Amino acid sequence: MGTAKLETRLTVLYEEPFWIGLSERVENGKLTVAKHTFGVEPSMTDIYEFVLNHSYDLEYSPSVDADMKKEHRNPKRRQREAHKMVAQKGIGTKSQQALQMQREEKKIEKKLISKEQKEAEKQRRFEMKQQKKRAKHRGK
Repeated sequence: MGTAKLETRLTVLYEEPFWIGLSERVENGKLTVAKHTFGVEPSMTDIYEFVLNHSYDLEYSPSVDADMKKEHRNPKRRQREAHKMVAQKGIGTKSQQALQMQREEKKIEKKLISKEQKEAEKQRRFEMKQQKKRAKHRGK
C-alpha cells in the first residue's frame, strides 16, 4: 500500500465586507476547499484557535485535480514562499472552481428539498380538503 500525502493551507483574506479563511486541502492529488467567515479582522490568536478547534468542522467542496510537485525544497526557500503567499491577495483559480462547485451542489440540494416540502404541503392540504368534503357529505 502507498502512503497518502495530505497538505493543508489556510489563507486569511478580506473579501468585501468580511474577513474570510480559505482552507485548501490537497490529498492524493485532489484539491478540496472550504470557506469560513471570520467577520471582523481576526488576530493571530483567533486564527490559531480556529485551526486547533474548528478546522475539523469545515465542510469541504468536491475534489478537483491539483498539480502536486514532488521536489524537495530548501527550508529557507519554503519560508520565503510562505511569506509571499501571505502577502498575496486573492483566491487561486482552482480554489474558486471548487467553491463554485460546492455552491452549485448546495443550491441543487436545497432546491430538491424545498420542492419535496412544497409537494408534501400540497398533498397535506389536498387531504384536509378531502376530509372536509367527506365530513360535509355526512352532514357533520
